[in-house]
Amino acid sequence: MLIEKIIFNILAFAIFIIVFGKFIKKNDTSYVYVLGLEFIGIVINFIELFFNIHLNLFFRIIIYILSIIIPGIILLIEYKKKIDFPEILNLLLAKIALSSGNTEQAKDYLFKLINKYPNSYIGHKTLAEVYEKEEKYSIAVDEYIRASEINNKDIKLNYNMARLLNKDERPEEAITVLQDILKKKPEYYEATNLLGEILYTNERYKEAINVYMNALRYNPGNYDLYYNLGMVYTMVNDFQRAKEFYQKAAEINSLLYNAKLSIGQIALIAGDLDEAEKYFKESIKGEDVEAGSYYYLSQVAILRGEKEKATNYMNIAVELDPKIYDKAQRETVFMPIKNEIRKPENKQKEEKKRTKLLLKERKALNHLSKTCSLISNLNNDDLTMMKNLKEKEIEKEEKQREN
Repeated sequence: MLIEKIIFNILAFAIFIIVFGKFIKKNDTSYVYVLGLEFIGIVINFIELFFNIHLNLFFRIIIYILSIIIPGIILLIEYKKKIDFPEILNLLLAKIALSSGNTEQAKDYLFKLINKYPNSYIGHKTLAEVYEKEEKYSIAVDEYIRASEINNKDIKLNYNMARLLNKDERPEEAITVLQDILKKKPEYYEATNLLGEILYTNERYKEAINVYMNALRYNPGNYDLYYNLGMVYTMVNDFQRAKEFYQKAAEINSLLYNAKLSIGQIALIAGDLDEAEKYFKESIKGEDVEAGSYYYLSQVAILRGEKEKATNYMNIAVELDPKIYDKAQRETVFMPIKNEIRKPENKQKEEKKRTKLLLKERKALNHLSKTCSLISNLNNDDLTMMKNLKEKEIEKEEKQREN
C-alpha cells in the first residue's frame, strides 16, 4: 500500500509539472482545466494520507482517473497526434455544439482554435465540414485547401475538396484534384467514380472511358464500372461496345434491371426484336419494375403486328407511370393502338413503383430512347434486313479472328 502511494505521488507530481510547464510555455489557460482535475485528485489523496483515512475502491479509482489517467491520456494524444490540448478542447466543444445543432457556436470554437493555431490541420478540416453542411461550398473549399496545404498526404481530404469543387460548379479544378489523387493512389474507387461522373456530365466521354477502364484493373468485378462504361459508350453511339459492358454488368448483378433495359434498347436499335423482347422481359424480373420495360415490350409487339399484346403492355406501362400516356399518344409507332390505351384518371399522380435513377443513367437511357424512336416507324421487312446485316457483320468478324 505504501509503495503504491509513493508511485502514485511520483507519477501525479511528474504529470502535474509537465502540464504546468506546457501552461507556462503555451501561455494558454485551457491547461488550467487539466491542472484543476489533477489538483482535485492530489488533494483527495493528501487528505487520505494526512488524516489517515482509508478510502474505498471507488474513491481510489476516482483519484487515479483525475490525477493520472485523464492528464496522461491528454499528454499521450498530444505526443502521438502532434496536437495541443487547447486544440483538442476547442474541437471537442465544437463537436458538442454541432451535435446539439448550434453551428454558430461550433464555428466560434473553431475560429478560436484557428486564431490560436493558424496551422491547425484538424481545425481547418472541421470548419470546412461545417461550411459544407451549411452548403457554403466556396468557403468550405477554401478551408479544405488550407487544410491540404498543412497536410497534403490526406487523400480523403483532397477527395472531399474535389467533391465540393464539383458542387460549386468548378469542374476543371475538381478534375485536376482527382487526377492528382489517382496518380498517387490509382485504386481509389471513390475518386475514380467521381472523376468519371464529372467527365461524363461534361461530355468528355473518351476521357471518362479511360478512367473507367483503368479502374477495372483494380476492381474487375465492379458492377458500376461496367454499367458506367456501357453508358459512356452509349453516348458516343458505339452500341456494340456499350452492349458488351451492359452484359457484363448484368452478369455481375442479375437483379438490377438497368443494364438489361439498356441491352434491350440496343437490340431494338439493331432490329433484333427477339433479343430485345428477351432482355425487356428479363428487366421486369429484377428487384424493381420500370414502366419503360413495358413501354418497349409494347413497341416490339407493335412492330410484329401483335396489337392486343402491345395494348396490354402499354396499359401496364401507363399504370406504372401515367406520364407515358402522353408519350405514347405522340409516337406514330403506336397509332394502331392509340384508342385502346387507357387514359389515367389522374395524369399528375406519381407512378406506383419506379426506380430512382441517377441523372447520368437517365441521360444514357434517354439517348437510347431517342435512337429507338428513329427506328419506330420501320416495318418488319426493314427490321429483318437490319438483323441480316448484323448477322453478316458478326460472321465477317469471326472469320477475320479465325484468320
